[in-house]
Amino acid sequence: MQLPQSLSLSLLDYLIVNFEQETKVRGFSTFSVTMSLAPLLLLLLLPVPSSSGAQLPNQGQAKDPPIATNGQPFPWDRMRLPKTIFPLHYDLTIHPNLTTLDFTGLVRIELDVLEDTSMIVLHAKQMQISHVRLLAPEGVRPLRVLEYPHFHQLALQSESVLTKGRRYQVQLEFAANLSDSFHGFYKSSYRTSSGEVRVMASTQFEATFARGAFPCFDEPAFKANFTIRIIREPRHITISNMPQVKTVELPGGLLEDHFDTSVRMSTYLLAYIVSDFLSVSRTTQHGVKISVYAVAEKIDQTAFALEAAVKLLDFYDDYFDIPYPLPKQDLAAIPDFQSGAMENWGLTTYREAGLLFDAHRSSASDKLAIAKVIAHELAHQWFGNLVTMEWWNDLWLNEGFAKFMEFISLDVTYPELQVDDFFLGKCFEAMEVDSLSSSHPVSTPVENPMQIQEMFDDVSYDKGACILNMLRDFLTPEAFEIGIIKYLKRFSYQNTVNSHLWESLTDICSSDDLDEGRMKHKEFCSKRKVQSGASKWYSGDELDVKAIMDTWTLQEGFPLVTVEVRGREVRLSQERYLKTDDPSLTEGFLWQIPLTYVTSASNTVHRFLLKTKTDVLYLPQEVDWVKFNVDMCGYYMVHYAGEGWNSIIRVLQHNHTALTSNDRASLIQNVFQLVSVGKVRLDTALELSLYLSRETEIMAVTQGFGELVPLYKLMEKRDMPALENQMKSYIVDLFRGLIDRQVWTDSGSVSERVLKSYLLLFACFRNYPPCLTKATQLFNEWKESDGNMSLPVDVTMAVFVIGARTPEGWDFLFEKYRHTMQMSVKSRMKMAMAVTPLQDKLQWMMEQSLLGEVMKTQDLPDVVVSVSRNLRGYKLAWDFFRANWHTFIKKFDLGSNSVSYMVKGVTSQYSTREMLHEVRSFFGSLTEESGSEMRCIQQSYESIEDNIRWMDTNLPLLKAWLDRRSPRMSHEDL
Repeated sequence: MQLPQSLSLSLLDYLIVNFEQETKVRGFSTFSVTMSLAPLLLLLLLPVPSSSGAQLPNQGQAKDPPIATNGQPFPWDRMRLPKTIFPLHYDLTIHPNLTTLDFTGLVRIELDVLEDTSMIVLHAKQMQISHVRLLAPEGVRPLRVLEYPHFHQLALQSESVLTKGRRYQVQLEFAANLSDSFHGFYKSSYRTSSGEVRVMASTQFEATFARGAFPCFDEPAFKANFTIRIIREPRHITISNMPQVKTVELPGGLLEDHFDTSVRMSTYLLAYIVSDFLSVSRTTQHGVKISVYAVAEKIDQTAFALEAAVKLLDFYDDYFDIPYPLPKQDLAAIPDFQSGAMENWGLTTYREAGLLFDAHRSSASDKLAIAKVIAHELAHQWFGNLVTMEWWNDLWLNEGFAKFMEFISLDVTYPELQVDDFFLGKCFEAMEVDSLSSSHPVSTPVENPMQIQEMFDDVSYDKGACILNMLRDFLTPEAFEIGIIKYLKRFSYQNTVNSHLWESLTDICSSDDLDEGRMKHKEFCSKRKVQSGASKWYSGDELDVKAIMDTWTLQEGFPLVTVEVRGREVRLSQERYLKTDDPSLTEGFLWQIPLTYVTSASNTVHRFLLKTKTDVLYLPQEVDWVKFNVDMCGYYMVHYAGEGWNSIIRVLQHNHTALTSNDRASLIQNVFQLVSVGKVRLDTALELSLYLSRETEIMAVTQGFGELVPLYKLMEKRDMPALENQMKSYIVDLFRGLIDRQVWTDSGSVSERVLKSYLLLFACFRNYPPCLTKATQLFNEWKESDGNMSLPVDVTMAVFVIGARTPEGWDFLFEKYRHTMQMSVKSRMKMAMAVTPLQDKLQWMMEQSLLGEVMKTQDLPDVVVSVSRNLRGYKLAWDFFRANWHTFIKKFDLGSNSVSYMVKGVTSQYSTREMLHEVRSFFGSLTEESGSEMRCIQQSYESIEDNIRWMDTNLPLLKAWLDRRSPRMSHEDL
């Protein structure tokens, strides 16, 4: 699953609009894939430093003996299902009624009995169960049904024992309402250009929502085959994981579509859609039929998604050396969709903005973001679908790999998208969350649905991807590729844990694997064993990938490596990087860190595996400077003690291209983050930032903005306009030369175009006269043409933001928003409207997004967070957030990335003890059932506390530095 894009809080990703929260889910845009500039808008509105239905209780066992709904004892007291019975096959018939918005169904489940038992425990949530029968060799007999809604469980009790080794079938009839959330089997709708509202139904089962659509064993290890039948009206079509094999006419004019039996898979990967979609299709080189489905009036925006899906599925087929096992792969754009996308096997589903691309209206960053989300979901067809984690504690095996493979696959299939320019931002995002004491290990115990939902976050997605990238660099790309192919082949159609991956990556050149491997892998292994691949790091020990990677997956946080150079001697030490005023919280952590470094004397990348708290290495000669963590391939920060930072500053000021752009970006991020933990003075970080007047590369420039803009946002609500304006002027002056060189056309490489959009939006937002004049002129011309004038795509965000500042402009923008069918344009308009200074418009937008009629409720989290970061709207958003909390958690679900994003996004602006008290008071009033135990609440407290510490410590230093700098600021400095 891909997180909604705006749900990740780091600066860079909103350049490419990540669906993360992945979002993700987690994760991977709540606004849309096209909103490449959303993060800048949120950053410009963000006044803090760059640092930081009822659910179930947290334990996996009932506190008291469970009682069923009929008052009888429930025979199972654990949240996880017993392992006495496994499902083998589901025959599932579903009949949705899109008029009454409910559905009925019949499921017959074939069971394999592993231990003698008289009960079958499975999942069902909020549905009426009837006519439950056991089909045994001796005949058909009824089963007694007990329900325990607290754990979403049914117990089916038999009068006779189900015997080990025998197979049985159980049949249940069921009925339920279509969900009005975004999970389970839920209602979606869209409005045509003529204003007609059309209803459809779609599924979203990850992580624990299949149980709301049919009775099932709803845990990832209970893999089975599925045969699906769906009853529909003739005006609709149905699609599911497998191809349709026939359609049968039923009495009353209804039709029943029959689908082929699926491969063996987990329940969360099942999917079906009832709609009036149209589709376009192509066939891959390997003979797989690819189809893209969308509403009729948007089908002309599917060409790029179709092309990308064909290229990417062919790439993965070859890269993994495992044929895609299904005859087809559908991609469907769903009008209402909480996540960014979902990897259902053979039927991946997406937000419309995550799949639809208009060649004339969508931007370069839109194309990159759409390609990334498709790459993510198709990678899941192997990582996650073919090989699935045993339990949700190892979700990162799915999501970290899919996030990582986005970049590997697009680097080959779409080199012009320059995807490598954007990977570093994922690691910065992960570190933002991982620097708090409330972070969690990549692999961490979870039991209940809320805890499982919380796993869809930046740690599982982005940290997972970053430590895989570090491991790939450690082993060499060739060895890493061999190892993951070995892993996928060994565990196809099975479930895995962390150690299975490490075993596959440790001994990649075993004879058994060579017998089955590709020629290039045999050649690689014939030249050297994998141990020699790692010998560049250290010698004398046998490679133990598990020992190394357990330090990265089984403990939270990441290391700060301190480097002190004394002549040829380099002294190294490691500790946990943690934003806290309690030093004891950093104790007891130790990583095995694959260090890399270059020096002023050599561009050769040197390598050293740091396995102890301290160590020493020796350079062949004395050097002017040393840079560790080359291109930030490692998931760690570096502090240069003694004269180290001064040496780095000198090389940046005199010859910044001596270091790569990723190295420069990582230095900017490291030095400002070290200010937050007191390792570096603020004025040292600001002195380093001066070199940015000569910077042109996207990662370094955007990271510079990401560290500097929040400094003036700290002052915006503290009535200190003089200092605030000083800081704003410094940033504008710093980047003035680069801003002035931007042209208001769609020209340049992808990275250049994304950077242009970013710079012009910032300049307009800061009322830089040349930008303000040009944007105002373009908006007025566009308005006078009634929106028919073609604006350069790269500058539309800046133009819309300026236009939305007036009531007339905002109203005009809203009218165009209501009627446009171009999803990328719609997204940019919505974001521009959400950052207006007009308070009545901000309040109206939040209310309308909650209603979901003229503005989609899926976008509500982005609207609320945008308003909360707006100087004119933050009080409105805080009041709205508290007043509608219970509606939010019902609609988006406790623990979801959407709820987490709102909690952290709305509160991250606060930096006073008064607001910390107010935030604590609100969340402290919640019950466990209404979210009091969510991790994001603790994260919000920690972030506010960090902001307070930052203000107390650094505000005087900032003022003093700007006062010293102001008299000597000149264009020569720039």
